[in-house]
Amino acid sequence: MTDLPTPDTDQPHDLIGIGIGPFNLSLAALAHGVPTERPLTAAFYEQRPAFHWHPGLLIDGASLQVPFLADLVTLADPASPWTFLNYLRTRDRLFPFYFAERFHIQRAEYDAYCRWVTDQLPGLHFSHQVDAVRWNNQRELFEIDFTQLDSEGEAEALGRAHTRNIALGIGTEPYVPAFFKPLTEAENAPVIHSADYLHHRQEILQAPHITVIGSGQSGAEIFLDLLRARPQGHENLHWLARTQAFAPMEYSKLGLEHFTPDYSRYFHALPEAVRDELVPHQWQLHKGIDADTIAAIHDELYRRTLHGGWPDTTLTPGVSVRTAGRVANTRIELHLEHTQQNTRTRLTTDAVVLATGYRERSLDRILTGLDPYMRRDASERPRIDDRFRLVLDPTVTGNVYVQNAERHTHGVGAPDLGLAAWRSATILNDLTGTNPYPLPERTAFTTFGLTPQGPHIPTQGPDLIPLARNN
Repeated sequence: MTDLPTPDTDQPHDLIGIGIGPFNLSLAALAHGVPTERPLTAAFYEQRPAFHWHPGLLIDGASLQVPFLADLVTLADPASPWTFLNYLRTRDRLFPFYFAERFHIQRAEYDAYCRWVTDQLPGLHFSHQVDAVRWNNQRELFEIDFTQLDSEGEAEALGRAHTRNIALGIGTEPYVPAFFKPLTEAENAPVIHSADYLHHRQEILQAPHITVIGSGQSGAEIFLDLLRARPQGHENLHWLARTQAFAPMEYSKLGLEHFTPDYSRYFHALPEAVRDELVPHQWQLHKGIDADTIAAIHDELYRRTLHGGWPDTTLTPGVSVRTAGRVANTRIELHLEHTQQNTRTRLTTDAVVLATGYRERSLDRILTGLDPYMRRDASERPRIDDRFRLVLDPTVTGNVYVQNAERHTHGVGAPDLGLAAWRSATILNDLTGTNPYPLPERTAFTTFGLTPQGPHIPTQGPDLIPLARNN
């Protein structure tokens, strides 16, 4: 392994992004050409060799649950060259899209759009794994150590970059319950997370009996895809959900206002204990099933009854999987509990798809070097201020911005694509100390709370000092 020859060693950046998912890609797109006195220098590092957005879930026909206007930049800068509409224009597809009259585009098209941006946007470095982040007091800069990876993902060279600010966009990771992990690693018992569904679809379809676990959109789409692919009368499908119903996502106009900047500001100003109590009760705002998908499942099930008989499917909500194990080498036994009936049973199946969602990746590993400077809440989570900055010791004059790691401080809108451009613009406005992206003062008809809420700086803890850095 050799040292990576790079000018980063001597030339500090204004901003380095760690991770290139949709959120940091949005930030990179808006940072490109941002109007400042001098060009904003930014670089973004990603350990994967290329951009791909949930490739295992790009099921044919599956659509985004947000309108196409929730692209990387439009809701902050509709004149940007990186809009979805400009992507269509460069592909000579504007008129077909116009006549298609689609407000919600397919996931595969959103993925293609993001890859189009990454192919042209400068400053993106794939196959770069960030290993450590430190604060250099003498230089008043962050030091970022990274490893450049070869085409096989092996370490090729080392490098170090310096920056005044960091944007963390390391995303989420699939959540697999602990008792399922040995099964996901076994070769002869097909148990997979929904994130890998398309990579194992043919193997799953060959199983005599298939069980899908999870009541959200991914579980519904996978169940529908399997149902359509199985022969009539021999479906052998089981769909289990812990929720009390296969519930539709809250998609009313006023309900959607929980995904506005207004609600994010309101939520951030609430006491920590109130925020923690709110989030679990808001699951239907982001974990329910699109009404069209529910309708498509019912239509397909109904179609299979037209000539008599019922499809060989079982859809059971209100069920928890207590544990799981292998039987007869290749089969899986699930131990189930029905919460309302207070009954237990066992289900033997040949393949399991875990649509059990995602969890925020811990920031602790990558920020070990900053741990002495970090301020945490009562649950030992990083404190994040109203401008998406980690609350750090005042001796750290740079900022660490976070993207999609702030649900505990900003609410259910944190992972929502519709707030990506607004959050990126908020970060850039704060970073530059100017207002390159004027943002609306009001975004919802709903008034959240009885009194206006100003910026919320947590005051719990004797060592917490309000920030006034880079203002």
